Amino acid sequence: MVKIMRPVQNLSLRKSLVLYIVLFVMFALALSIMTASVCETVADKINEKYPNTGEKYYLTNEQGERLGEGTYIYKELPVLNEQDEQLLAILDLLPTVTPPIYSAFCIIAAALLFYKNKLKKPLAELRAASEKIANNDLDFSIDYDSNDELGQLCASFEIMRTTLADNFSKMWRQVEERKALNAAFAHDLRTPLTVLKGYNEMLQASDNSQTRETAATMGKHISRMENYVSSMSNLRRMEDTQPDYKLIDLQPLVSSLYDSAKIVCTKNGKELILQNDIPFLQLSLDSAFISQVCNNLISNAVRYARTLVTISFALHDNGLLLSVSDDGNGFDKDSLQKAANPYFTGESNHSEHFGLGLYICKLLCEHHNGYLRIENTEVGAKVSAFFKTPVL
Repeated sequence: MVKIMRPVQNLSLRKSLVLYIVLFVMFALALSIMTASVCETVADKINEKYPNTGEKYYLTNEQGERLGEGTYIYKELPVLNEQDEQLLAILDLLPTVTPPIYSAFCIIAAALLFYKNKLKKPLAELRAASEKIANNDLDFSIDYDSNDELGQLCASFEIMRTTLADNFSKMWRQVEERKALNAAFAHDLRTPLTVLKGYNEMLQASDNSQTRETAATMGKHISRMENYVSSMSNLRRMEDTQPDYKLIDLQPLVSSLYDSAKIVCTKNGKELILQNDIPFLQLSLDSAFISQVCNNLISNAVRYARTLVTISFALHDNGLLLSVSDDGNGFDKDSLQKAANPYFTGESNHSEHFGLGLYICKLLCEHHNGYLRIENTEVGAKVSAFFKTPVL
């Protein structure tokens, strides 16, 4: 039986559909013939209960030989009782009515059987596979063995899943290797930097003014290298940090963030405007994540603003949307694409910044199931950070 069904299972969808329809139409035809035969038999048995009052006539040839079995001609029809008369009427109607009904039911049955045998399983496999891939779950396989179009599609989907799993595994190993390399690099730099710092302090104590001046310049660069090593360590920690969700009141959080931003702006001679569209509400968020992102965005805006920084808070898509804008020159085309990349500064190499602020903001937003959006406005630049509440 399996050997017989295997070629049928491997037929194309079009051929399979035609086969199902032909088989069920033949079945409908057989049912119609059987129904007509049964109706005729039952009608004959009913008529046998009544006397035959007709005379039988035959066709003959010129020699007087009878042709055929003859035909009864009734001078008056037999009187049937009401029940038999109704039954004969029904039996006479059934052979005409049942073929369309059988055909309709058989075509519906063919479609349902075609769906069950040819479509249901592969579609379910593909739907489940799509949902798992959307959830970053590649640890599964598509089990559908057929050579029809959907079988080929499932096979292609399985190849895609395998390729994605391999690429994801390679990417994960590369990320882990990069983290380990950065950690080792940061660790190995600490000792020589400590030695250099010690020698530099000795040089700064020299009686020679030129030596002290050179040592002071060296000290600035040594401090910059120490900050760089510290930023690498902080970056690794940020990449591994997960949010600690707690139910918090939004208004006190907004007030706290505004107060911190006000201090930074005042210190740098910038005006700060607050736009608060948050109602008195509680949301499940990580306030530490939000505070760090807000501080980074304010520091970045203050650095590029001419005179004005605007900070706004709003509810969006079951989460908190924090936006910081400035009246500076905005992002150039390259910065719009790369500003959130690690170690991208868009400035001179002599800048004291290492280009990690927006990247850290992006990491924290993504860990919080949100996003970081960078754009230009009519008057400057704008960076929006979205923090989504977890789905319980």
